[in-house]
Amino acid sequence: MNRLIAAIQFLTLLPLGKSVVYDPKGMVPFFPVVGLIVGAFVSMFDHAALYFWPKPVVAVLDVVFLVVITAALHLDGLGDSADGLMGHRSRDKALAIMKDSRIGVMGLVAIVCGLAVKWAGIMHLDAHRTLVLILIPAYARSGMLFGIRFLPYGRPGGGTGRDFFDKPLKVSAFWGLLIPLVLSYFLGWRGLWLNLLFVVCTAVILVYYKKRMGCITGDMLGAMTEWTESILFLLISI
Repeated sequence: MNRLIAAIQFLTLLPLGKSVVYDPKGMVPFFPVVGLIVGAFVSMFDHAALYFWPKPVVAVLDVVFLVVITAALHLDGLGDSADGLMGHRSRDKALAIMKDSRIGVMGLVAIVCGLAVKWAGIMHLDAHRTLVLILIPAYARSGMLFGIRFLPYGRPGGGTGRDFFDKPLKVSAFWGLLIPLVLSYFLGWRGLWLNLLFVVCTAVILVYYKKRMGCITGDMLGAMTEWTESILFLLISI
């Protein structure tokens, strides 16, 4: 339970008091569970908001709610990663740019585009809207486990995500992903589509990171979460 609380505190703004442990590797398996919790809050907010506003307005509010409840943690990574990765800079130069706290034009564009894509997808959700809003944040945060498992950390000197890479992530750490996989069964054929999209999206991002940088950082994990979430919302609404 303490590891779950620590994971919730790390990834969200939910007020749960102080955790008695700080175990980065122990927190990682709970990332999908935290995603489900985030999704549940978004779903409840969405359900209430639909009584007062039309879907386009509620979609905007849902996106804002997601940003607020996660303290823009992943958006910060998306902006930094876009500034560093976009262009033909060397690996070391890209890492240096990502470490800079200032945001550039590419970072701003990436954030705006990511939020716009997410809004478009949520606005057009219809069938199984409640369950989709719960599942996609879980899948997006599950993607980080694959980044931690299959790519080396890119900052030997330290960084936000350094503690997650001290030891190789075991297969047993992926148990949390089983929960959204089981719940996706209730989406029918959309569940199969969602799982296929998640696999393809995660694989494409990891291959790109591997070819472009040969490593991953905390910022790149955040960017991976944001883009996975946006793409899944958009394509599940087809």
